[in-house]
Amino acid sequence: MKVTLNHSSRDFCSYRAQRVKSLFNCEDGHRFTANFELPIDGSDWSIGLVVGPSGSGKSSLGRHLGELFTPDWPHDAPLIDTIAPGADFDQVTAALTAVGLGSVPTWLRPYRVLSNGEQFRANLARLVADPPDHDEPVVIDEFTSVVDRQIARIGAAAFAKAWRRTGRRVVLLTCHYDVAEWLCPDWILDTATGQFSGDCLRRRSRRPSIDLEIRRVPGALWRHFEPHHYLKLPNMVAAQHYAGFVGQEPVAHLAFSPQFNLGPFIRACRLVVMPEWQGAGVGLAFLEECCRAMLHGKNKWGRPCFTNFHTSHPGLVAALRKRPAWLHISAGLFGDDKSKSYASMAKSGSAIQSGFGGHLRAVHGFKYIGTEAL
Repeated sequence: MKVTLNHSSRDFCSYRAQRVKSLFNCEDGHRFTANFELPIDGSDWSIGLVVGPSGSGKSSLGRHLGELFTPDWPHDAPLIDTIAPGADFDQVTAALTAVGLGSVPTWLRPYRVLSNGEQFRANLARLVADPPDHDEPVVIDEFTSVVDRQIARIGAAAFAKAWRRTGRRVVLLTCHYDVAEWLCPDWILDTATGQFSGDCLRRRSRRPSIDLEIRRVPGALWRHFEPHHYLKLPNMVAAQHYAGFVGQEPVAHLAFSPQFNLGPFIRACRLVVMPEWQGAGVGLAFLEECCRAMLHGKNKWGRPCFTNFHTSHPGLVAALRKRPAWLHISAGLFGDDKSKSYASMAKSGSAIQSGFGGHLRAVHGFKYIGTEAL
């Protein structure tokens, strides 16, 4: 495919316009011409990337390649209702989680109140959950342009993984070169040089790695993660806290409490991945590595323990069901009666005038047994 761009505007002759022409010998500033070779006809591809500086013809080229994705969002409806309203609930939550928008409170907010990074991921989730029903490529302009570079790179990787499952084609237009290695697109066109690269398919597995260091941390660090957890609960009893760090930045959290009354068991809770790191697989890898350490007795109690873990997050439930190191041990459609818990706490003299349980939510229980036990 050869694309020729010819744009022109009125040739202005004002004093200032004439002076600019004279000073800089610029007689044809009202015209823009560019030629690009895109040998993609008949090829099997899913993700194309057009990258280059502003004014190099990316948007114009995108209009030649397909339909520009410009979603219209309702003014006052939560994300969970506005993304693919005719689709299954689990399909929508899976799309939100897949592009890194796994923070449950965000699902209950309208698009207009979200941050730039959240809006960026919401647009991607909407496209993944409900792609256009035509064969033409979808074009996304200004891809990652309005978000910080950390969100851009992780978000690009998360979107690429989710988009390939749709079997559709998308062309991403951006002035940022740093997302290319995270996207691993099937082809790249640099509008600054006109250079086309079509061998990207062979480099898909070379996405940069994320070095995550797991440390035992004070319980006070939980305050850094608490705003991003979907439940508000008191501190865990006798808890041991862990955090995952990228460099010196804490990006994930998990805490453990003993359940030795049940045998060699320990309970994991408070799993949180910071929003800018969601969608890259950090949370699941962090969770399993911590549970593996517990299984080998690397805890303050010095006891090898199986880990019990409960969650109501649809995306995490689906992921753990597929993992061979986990057993799905329970599934409650609603919470337990909290009266027994209330009576127990009152007997102990607790100042908390309530009981645990009774949440109107589906809770799934899993046990980490590790691959060593299979």
